[in-house]
Amino acid sequence: MAALAWLLIPLVAAIGAGLWGSWANRTRRTRGDGPELDGYVRFREAMEKSRT
Repeated sequence: MAALAWLLIPLVAAIGAGLWGSWANRTRRTRGDGPELDGYVRFREAMEKSRT
């Protein structure tokens, strides 16, 4: 009976790891590159203005 208990520990851990992995890789809403690219365009325009 004690051996069965020791076998259940890794089984429970594997199930927990599987649940955590599926939760960690769930589909998330992504913003895309829009805000980052907009900021880069503003930065580039500001650098071009400072040259002239």
